Amino acid sequence: MLPIIHSNQSSFRSVALGSFARRDHSREEDSTPDRFSTTVSCVPANLSPEYKAAEASFRKSRDPRERLECSREMLRVIPKHKGTEHLQADIKARIKDLADELEGARKGGGHGGPALVIRPEGAAQIALIGPPNAGKSSLHARLTGSGAHVGPYPYTTQYPEPGMMPHEDIHFQLIDLPAIGFEHPVPWLAGALQTADAGLLVMDLAEPSCVEQMQVIGAVLEKKRLTLTERWDAMEASADKAPQANEDPFARGLPTLMVANKADLIPALDAELQAFRELTGVPYPMLAVSATTGRGLGEIGPWLFRNLGIVRVYTKTPGRSAEKHRPFTLRRGQTVADVARLVHKDLERSLRYARIWGPSGFDGQQVGHEHRVADGDIVELHA
Repeated sequence: MLPIIHSNQSSFRSVALGSFARRDHSREEDSTPDRFSTTVSCVPANLSPEYKAAEASFRKSRDPRERLECSREMLRVIPKHKGTEHLQADIKARIKDLADELEGARKGGGHGGPALVIRPEGAAQIALIGPPNAGKSSLHARLTGSGAHVGPYPYTTQYPEPGMMPHEDIHFQLIDLPAIGFEHPVPWLAGALQTADAGLLVMDLAEPSCVEQMQVIGAVLEKKRLTLTERWDAMEASADKAPQANEDPFARGLPTLMVANKADLIPALDAELQAFRELTGVPYPMLAVSATTGRGLGEIGPWLFRNLGIVRVYTKTPGRSAEKHRPFTLRRGQTVADVARLVHKDLERSLRYARIWGPSGFDGQQVGHEHRVADGDIVELHA
């Protein structure tokens, strides 16, 4: 269990742990190369508008097949000159990795082994990440009823395990992933996290090495060009944000909620959480839960709903009642045009106007494509 320490002790401890992480990180870099650890190159400033549009589509998409098609389009339209050679090689490597993973997912339905890429479903895809024996699988089973295999030994989870967590009239897709550690590398982990909308970082604060575990997780993900971030408010703007000139197109910042599991085993919980923050410097929002007793589990769904900016929209046809049992899920800031695209990809082009009942307008109000919808809106689309 973590001791309560003062700030000067915290600084000393953090420096020591940073050295520990760098030593172990160096050992990992000497091992088998990671498929996603390709060299990061600066993006040339003279990329064409066509390339920038293809890259923006790649960043916005969470569907593995769409990401593959966007990658191929990026390679097709990128200006071919010496300044883009490294980026071209990076795109080719990503295309190969995505294609291999999708082929593995296709074979997973037969006799080729479990799927490594999980197609996003529900309101959002949330990845469960963490060190060995933090209770990820127990938490996943409790939240989704998945029946995930739970064992007292490390690295019980070997492949992505999907499950659906209900919240009111929607579901979140939770993906249980293998534990992160230097001694058990997972080559396909970066690809699995690329499709996630956010992450639940599951930690056991009663574990004496939990601070070192946090350092290891950061080092492993950094090597895979992944960063856990506390910035949930950036999700609305990220999809439409224009990439910066020197921004790595394949780097990923994953909005993260830290879940302190096994809270029933920690007597001075608030003090332990504070000590963990001081020792690690992690800025993520935190919830204390127990997969064993159920403590705090009911807070996860509402927290995700609020901070992901989920908007539920119910559709209706003229002269009929709204379909209130199965909403379409969007994000704050999305529009009637986005609703039309979810209903059918061709409907967005043929849509003339819509009528709205709900928080975003008065009952029966006629609106256009760019009208922003609100949670609870009923939308009647007219093509």
